[in-house]
Formats: sequence, structure tokens, C-alpha cells
Amino acid sequence: MKIGDVQLRDRALFLAPMEDVTDPSFRYMCKRFGADMVTTEFISSDGLIRDARKSLAKLNINDFERPVGIQIYGNQIEPMVEAARIAEGADPDVIDINFGCPMKKIAGRGAGSGMMRDVPLMVEMTRQIVNAVKKPVTVKTRLGWDDDSKNIEEIAHRLQDVGIAALTIHGRTRCQLYTGEADWTLIGKIKNDPTIHIPIIGNGDIDSAEKAKQMFDRYGVDGVMIGRATYGRPWIFREVRHYLETGELLPQPSVLERIAIAKEHLAKSVEIKGDKVGVFEMRRHLSNYFKGLPDFKQTRMKLVTLTDVDELQDTISSIAERWGDYEFGGVVPPPLSHSI
Repeated sequence: MKIGDVQLRDRALFLAPMEDVTDPSFRYMCKRFGADMVTTEFISSDGLIRDARKSLAKLNINDFERPVGIQIYGNQIEPMVEAARIAEGADPDVIDINFGCPMKKIAGRGAGSGMMRDVPLMVEMTRQIVNAVKKPVTVKTRLGWDDDSKNIEEIAHRLQDVGIAALTIHGRTRCQLYTGEADWTLIGKIKNDPTIHIPIIGNGDIDSAEKAKQMFDRYGVDGVMIGRATYGRPWIFREVRHYLETGELLPQPSVLERIAIAKEHLAKSVEIKGDKVGVFEMRRHLSNYFKGLPDFKQTRMKLVTLTDVDELQDTISSIAERWGDYEFGGVVPPPLSHSI
């Protein structure tokens, strides 16, 4: 599949942008395990224009991530156009617009999925962004605001008409947030509409290799985007790709392999962000790598409270002493959280 001039393999696998999760070190890990494309955490258009430190920091991308998208959000056209130009200056492969975040502080003020209640504004904003930048522009959105206003078919056609290069659809409405089961029916309908010629990427509830293959086979999407199931499990991309290519399920990584992965992730986080921030921002990841180990509470507390890099690395290594022979079976369920 192609997104503008970005060539991806068939049945491409995407890492969903997730606030406070998909930082550069986690994107690195997911790329290492086979994610075809990754995207930054979403970035406020107002924050970029004000030169807010946290927003500007999210523009930092590295060559190891490519192809990589920068995702922006906002509720006004001019700031979003300016933010798109600023983001383009960071040289991503794609500019992605967030019309999907359902959280009240975002959607409640008309940004994210709140834009689905004002389709003309959404379309005009997208048109102006497409015209303002040279990079391919993509959109991530939902089925609609609620069950009575699933307007994604209209939105897909109108956004295609103004020049987006690909569309990612999360199979829930805004009012569902992340509850219930994602409905891929409309995603498949849009993909199989002969008047739709841009790539369609499906998102929602992909938590196993089998589920990913089922969505490809049943709905014919060009790609699937994986969010919550990557928590503590960046190797899910390896699992999915292997299953798509061979029909065989890979065993869950051993404790020793998880230790090596966790240590590599920590080292990359510290390399990119320094000791203090690198360690702090690893806390949301580390214990998830070992989710399922019995009697792990005390060690988990150390993983999320230690501040010294060497002590943390030693604690990760020590897991082998007690649990080195433990065998993970089946799919390790991800912790509850959300993608945007």
C-alpha cells in the first residue's frame, strides 16, 4: 500500500498514537518488532504555536522510526494550518490529523472526535492543511459521535475529495469511548466502496495475531492499527506478521527475552531523554512487560519507584533469578487504557 509517496508492504501494521505511551523509545521498540509505521503522541496545535516545551518535544523524531507520522489536533482552522506547517518542519513522512480522540477535555471543546459534529468545519480544516503542506496528510477518526449519528461514510468521501492520502477509522463512536466491542462493519463498507481509492486502515480491539488476520480477511482493509494491545507487548507486531505470512502462532516470549527487551527499552529511553526523564517515563511500561508473573507485587513496586538507572537495570536482571523458568501461555491481556 502507498500513503502518498510512502511505500508500505501489503497488509501493513500501524502503531496507534497514544498519549504518554508512544514516545520515541516505545516507537523504537515497536519498529524493531515489525511495526510498518508509527505515529507520535498527539500534539496540540495551540501548544505548537505558543512554542510550549512539551508540545515541541513531541516533534522529535529519529530516522530509526521511519516511516513516521506526526499527529496534531485542534478546533480552529488557522492554528491547525500553522501547526501542520511547524510539524512539517520536523520532516515526518506524514502529517496526521486527530479527529478521533473521545476524551472530554478534547472532544468537549470541538477537537478530536468533537469535530465529527461539524463536518463542514472538519472538511475545510483538512482541505486547508492539505493545501498548506507538501507531506501526505492522513486522518484518524471514529464511526461518528453516537449511535444516532454514524456519519463516517459521508466523512470518508468528503475527506478523500479534499485530498487526504489515507484514512484510519476506529470502530467505535465518540460516546462509546473505549467500551463495548469495536464494530468494523462500516470500516469494511467504506473499504469496499468502489468510489473510495485511498487506503483504509482499521483500528479497534486488535489484540492478537488471529484477530488481525480476521480483520484483513473479512473486511479487506489495507492496514490495521494496534493500540492498547501493545502495552508491555511491542512484539505483537512480530506475532501478527509471522501469522499473516505462515499461519503459525509464535509462542509468548520467555521471561529471559522479556528481560532483554525491557532493558533495551530502558536504555533507549535514557539515551533519548536522559537519566531522570528516561527512567520516569519508563515506569508506565516496565511492569507491563512482566504482567502475569505470580507474586510479582514487590518487584513491580520497585520497577515503578526506582529512580537510579543502574538499580533499575539490576532489578530487571534479578527477575531471572526467581521467575526465569516461568512459561507464559496464550495471549497476555493488556492493561486497560486507551488510544486516541
